[in-house]
Amino acid sequence: MRNNVWYSRFAKIAAHYCGRPRVFSMAVAVILIWVITGPIFHFSDTWQLVINTGTTIITFLMVFLIQNTQNRDTEAIQLKLDELIRATKGAHNALLDLEELEEENLDAFKFKYQALAATARSELVHGNQDTGTPEP
Repeated sequence: MRNNVWYSRFAKIAAHYCGRPRVFSMAVAVILIWVITGPIFHFSDTWQLVINTGTTIITFLMVFLIQNTQNRDTEAIQLKLDELIRATKGAHNALLDLEELEEENLDAFKFKYQALAATARSELVHGNQDTGTPEP
């Protein structure tokens, strides 16, 4: 558990720091320095290998940091939505925690809401309002 907390804290700080304009500017500066040094190193294979290896390693590590941040943000949004559903009178509590359902169950809910949307659009075409709380 301690490693998980450490990684989560590190990923959050690293993702926050790496998303700043200063870090982007530093990355552009590294590329520019690499391009400028091309003639000095006669555009050698080693010169190309340096940038290829460096960017590959950084990209590989950033994928995990970005995924961790994305997972945390998505989970927080889902919990907030679940709380809104739970606290809203008349809301369908069966919609809580939908992201955990199997694909076929999720598709069943989706079909019901698509049917509601189609009915509402049809009502709009006929000059009626599309507000209300119809049952799915």
